[in-house]
Amino acid sequence: MPFSARHLAHSVFSCGAFIVWILLAFPEVDAATYFPPPDSEGGWRTLSEVGQVRELAGMDLSRLEQAFDFTQRCTQNGGLLVVRRGHLVFEKYFGRAHRNANPDMASTGKAYTSVACGIMLHEFRQAIPDGLDQKVFTEKYLPEAFPLDDPRKAEITLGQLLCMTAGYHGEGTSPGMVHGKVVPLTQVPGQNIRDLDMSSIRTALWTNAGAGYSYSSPAPHIASIVLRRVTGMELQEYINERLAKPMGWGAWGYCLHRGGFTMPHANGAGSIAVHATDAVRFGYCLLHQGKWNDKQLVPADYVALCGKPSPYNSHSPYTLMFENNSDAHVAGAPRDAFYKSGAGGFGLFIVPSLDLVIYKLGGKDSQYDTALTGLPQPFAHDGSRDNWQPIPRTPFNEGSLGGDDGLRRVLEMVSAAVRE
Repeated sequence: MPFSARHLAHSVFSCGAFIVWILLAFPEVDAATYFPPPDSEGGWRTLSEVGQVRELAGMDLSRLEQAFDFTQRCTQNGGLLVVRRGHLVFEKYFGRAHRNANPDMASTGKAYTSVACGIMLHEFRQAIPDGLDQKVFTEKYLPEAFPLDDPRKAEITLGQLLCMTAGYHGEGTSPGMVHGKVVPLTQVPGQNIRDLDMSSIRTALWTNAGAGYSYSSPAPHIASIVLRRVTGMELQEYINERLAKPMGWGAWGYCLHRGGFTMPHANGAGSIAVHATDAVRFGYCLLHQGKWNDKQLVPADYVALCGKPSPYNSHSPYTLMFENNSDAHVAGAPRDAFYKSGAGGFGLFIVPSLDLVIYKLGGKDSQYDTALTGLPQPFAHDGSRDNWQPIPRTPFNEGSLGGDDGLRRVLEMVSAAVRE
């Protein structure tokens, strides 16, 4: 019997139906090999229909809407993006937030500093042979620190800087922590943007290296000074070459301009400004153990360390600038979740066991000031959030949960939207 056009059409249809069935039945196979092109070339593949989101991404869209409604109660401006199985299944913004905004992501930027250091340790391992165990207050790595203002600094390792256990005083009145027990600390001078390097180096110690944890911005900035010395590149330049270009980020930068002063170096402690969909790319790269397409951008063993307890921090669940949920302190999220928060309600979450990346935007109006980065904000906002105020908490409602409380609740709500 001759092979007719009718037979051909039937064969093509059957083949197409089979492919659709494969994608529905085994979406994780496709997700393992998918990496989004740059936004300028089409960007993330997206899902919007309830059925698509449930079948292809295994998520309940109505629960994601609830998480977004909660997000709007947290901050003046913000948004929520969710990627599962390689699909951007949710993306909504409010106030000044927008896909192409470049807000000051505050301490969320510490995660980028850490990952850059992880790349450095692999690329320049001969220059820093002891890796995270390397003592960095030496003439080789930090010559500007000499003479040392405190001899105990000679014992500080790179791993301790990146786990906040170098002994530096915390932010403002932030306490210390020793094996889970809180230690009140007095406030001491910290970073000064007009002398960022030396003010970080000279910040006082409250304890010996490794003897306690306190959230302290000088520590990651000192790590970025070491990176600058070892690589011969500025932190922003190094991130651009090793991460931004390979992933295809759009316009991005650091908030270098403040109060009429321009900082000569990016602050390793934060204030990176990345498009929302590119922040999710960064998280998606970590979800894939540092891989992007056929390139290993970040060493897989370094990524693995970010999501679990660290030998450099026996005091709290904070590892290489990421908070990890290994102790289940975020009760409604998997224990392998790890994330980095930032002032103003920013947070980037990676949950390997759920194949999930979440990015929550936040921020006050001042964090969306174009003068911070010098990058244009190519969109208009309607002003509807200009006079926004948080809802006070009462015995009858939880009010507006800002800061880490709000971030953790979003992590729990999005995790609960997963429907296998």
